[in-house]
Amino acid sequence: MRCSASRSDTWLTYGEQKHHVHLSHAFTTLGDTRRAFESQQRALELSAPTSSMTRTLLNIDAAACFHHDGDTEQACHRAVAALAAMPDGYRTGLVRRRALDPYEAIPAEHHRERAVRELRDVVAG
Repeated sequence: MRCSASRSDTWLTYGEQKHHVHLSHAFTTLGDTRRAFESQQRALELSAPTSSMTRTLLNIDAAACFHHDGDTEQACHRAVAALAAMPDGYRTGLVRRRALDPYEAIPAEHHRERAVRELRDVVAG
């Protein structure tokens, strides 16, 4: 049985879950997709099913990793699915900015592909 302290942080602690959320984004940004996927998996294991914002950000990180690894279509599908799972009002701010990252990383010559257009449309809202 896991201690609930590993799931979240308090005023006095920095929980394992938050640590892996931050590692996920750092490794994603650095292009270390193997370690990013490991941190994403661990963060998801420690995240409550109701932590929709955290789960969305982790799924967007995973999408960016797929793009980095050369699977742009899968990256677009994953980012679209992550955003579609969020209510419209939550597709702003950090979530929107993170979803724009993989889209903006896609070379312009691919912007006419269906999956890329779908991501553009969802991010544009």
